[in-house]
Amino acid sequence: MTYIKFLISTFLIVLFFGCGPEKNHDFSIKTNTNKGKIRKNEALTLSINNPKELNIESVSYKLNGTKVESNAELSKYQLGTYMLTAAVTYDGLTTTISSPITIINNVAPKIYTYEIINTYPHEITSYTQGLEFHNGILYESTGQYGASKLRKVDYKTGAVLKNINLDKAYFGEGLTIMNQNIYQLTWQKGIGFVYNLDTFDKKSTFKYNQSKQGWGLCNDGKVIYKTDGTEKIWILNPETLAEERYIEAYTNKGKMNQINELEWVNGKIYANRYQKDGVAIINPDNGAIEGVIDFSPLKKKVTQHKKLDVLNGLAWNNETQTLFVTGKHWDKLFEVKIIEK
Repeated sequence: MTYIKFLISTFLIVLFFGCGPEKNHDFSIKTNTNKGKIRKNEALTLSINNPKELNIESVSYKLNGTKVESNAELSKYQLGTYMLTAAVTYDGLTTTISSPITIINNVAPKIYTYEIINTYPHEITSYTQGLEFHNGILYESTGQYGASKLRKVDYKTGAVLKNINLDKAYFGEGLTIMNQNIYQLTWQKGIGFVYNLDTFDKKSTFKYNQSKQGWGLCNDGKVIYKTDGTEKIWILNPETLAEERYIEAYTNKGKMNQINELEWVNGKIYANRYQKDGVAIINPDNGAIEGVIDFSPLKKKVTQHKKLDVLNGLAWNNETQTLFVTGKHWDKLFEVKIIEK
């Protein structure tokens, strides 16, 4: 009896899946990408592989749901990964097939170096996460559970002008200042804080959405940019702090992930990569990494000790038009001038 039931079940399964309206077409999308990657200055050419030579009546292509032609210009697109779909109509039937493609930059990043202008003291106990100037005053966010802080600092002397400690449940991350507010991220709790710039009184909190984690922040005076440890830089509405969209950081080779601390510098985003001592210069319009700066020699210029950690902390001073750089548990803050090689 059990064997008979097995035969009946098998027959029903075959009948159910074998009587669908769609044929076994074996279509696939043919592109001019190189292992799924294509540079933004190239045109994306599309066609359908049709090994069974079925009668194709029409084909419609889309990139992330937006219709494109079979010879699509990519220069207007942001960099990153897209889902390419093709709706193929054949023999009176329509089927949809898909394939991911990645648009990368078309030129290699320029190489920059730096000149040290000044060196200032920095609190060696600070696990620096965010750094930003406002009206000539330096503001700093530090991390580690039980040691996270928000600080206002006299950068020339290292003196702490104002300080609050975060609850031990929170690991402080990046910060930015806009509209007389200080915005500070926490790492894994999915929550950020908004403080009054003058008093440091907490005004409100905000939740992350798709980004999950909090890493770095900066702003251009209109919107806020946020990182989450991936290649994505999220654009936040300054009023609601909702994540409205994102850009993805790419070179002419591929993506840069683990993007951490951010700084807005004359129309570009400066971003360091976690555990690396370099900084990328990113076009905020499309995510293109247009330049890189190697700051690795700086770590050798600070006091060497057991807790010494990686470079982290970028702050642009509009008054001096110079960049300030430090790291986690570094006892120095470097003022540098960026120079193209």
